[in-house]
Amino acid sequence: MNVRRREDATAFTTLDGSTIRVLLDARFGGALKQSLAEATLEPGQATQRHYHARTEEIYVILKGGGEMEVDGEHTPVRPGDAVLIPPGARHQIQAGRDAQLRFLCCCAPPYSDEDTHLE
Repeated sequence: MNVRRREDATAFTTLDGSTIRVLLDARFGGALKQSLAEATLEPGQATQRHYHARTEEIYVILKGGGEMEVDGEHTPVRPGDAVLIPPGARHQIQAGRDAQLRFLCCCAPPYSDEDTHLE
């Protein structure tokens, strides 16, 4: 069984500007067909709008709230919400002004910088 503790995952900034901790992927935990990371945005911070040509993503909001945009459609998000981001969909998420936004990001196939296209 592969268990990776959050505190063992080193945080770093991705191409889109969010701070993430990789919880499971091929390098950490042996997940070959997907990856799971925890992302954090500070109050008012937004990711850079981008898309992934091959990767399907699911965001699950854990803490805080904000606004999610997928291909021009905007909606508020809060803890417990899950958002599907299909391959090729332009997207951006912004934290609300009052609290840090924390969410899980599941990618299949696993996240790669090469499949992240910034606008």
